[in-house]
Amino acid sequence: MTKPRLLILSLGGTITMLPGDAGGLTPTLGASDLVASVPALAEVAEIEARSLFRLPSPSLAIADVLEVARGVEAGFASGTDGAVVIQGTDTIEETAFLLDLLVAGDKPVVVVGAMRGADAPGADGPANLLAAARVAACPDARGQGTLVVLNYDIHAARFVQKSHTTLPSAFDSPGCGPLGVVAEGRPRFHARVSRLPAWPAGDGAPPPVALIKWAMGDDGRMLAALPDLGYRGVVIEGMGAGHVPAGAAPAVGALAARLPVVLASRVIAGPVFTRTYAYPGSEVDLLQRGAVPAGMLSGLKARLLLGLALRRPLPPGEVGAVQAAFGPYQ
Repeated sequence: MTKPRLLILSLGGTITMLPGDAGGLTPTLGASDLVASVPALAEVAEIEARSLFRLPSPSLAIADVLEVARGVEAGFASGTDGAVVIQGTDTIEETAFLLDLLVAGDKPVVVVGAMRGADAPGADGPANLLAAARVAACPDARGQGTLVVLNYDIHAARFVQKSHTTLPSAFDSPGCGPLGVVAEGRPRFHARVSRLPAWPAGDGAPPPVALIKWAMGDDGRMLAALPDLGYRGVVIEGMGAGHVPAGAAPAVGALAARLPVVLASRVIAGPVFTRTYAYPGSEVDLLQRGAVPAGMLSGLKARLLLGLALRRPLPPGEVGAVQAAFGPYQ
């Protein structure tokens, strides 16, 4: 029986880290080192391993993920059956969602990392990498977009969030739960997500988009400065189902007249409302002032989607393209 072909791309992260001269962990290992440390990968697939970067994940830029997306698409065009992207866990949920938006087709893309360095007792990197490869090689993973695999759980990119700073079980999918689990060496799916339309990676990097988390007593004075700082769009993480103080609502409306403004929630799970509360500063009020609801997306992911939607210039006050971009997530 012919083995599937997998492309493994390493970007860095804790999974690649060893103690440096200063004593702390730094990205050291490359893709071939990681593959060599897990001999069982040879039983799963024919592996092509490449190191694109050796970066801690806070230093990854959106332009880097666009390069990853183009590399994955090139691999798929050449006959690769699936892809595994290795990176640090700090920004896995963002990389995975971007790849979900950028890589078209049904072939699996799986993002994986580790919570413990490569030299730590009980290092989780090898087990996570093997589980990710098994998912990427699994026919049941096809057609579900980009997935994240850690601690044997299989998560959908649009739901997954990092929820703990140190535990190996650091990732959850609030409001949905994992799609499945890797048990006895086999991916087992108990749910599926629909594949949503992809955005071309070749359209270039998105413009700057600000992310604002609203706190009690904030009057919104910073909003007026955002356009002059070079931002082309703004995502607001409102309170509750998408609310700000009444006195700040006019500032949101004034900003929405100049830039696309997307309304998300600072709450860990649940959609932004669109028609329940109608007091000043509520979601109904803010949407009437020109904000666009983010639906079920977190602020982090809404920011990424808004950036892709703004790669083509919009006339001032034109929100139709932004509303269309967020439609599938309502």
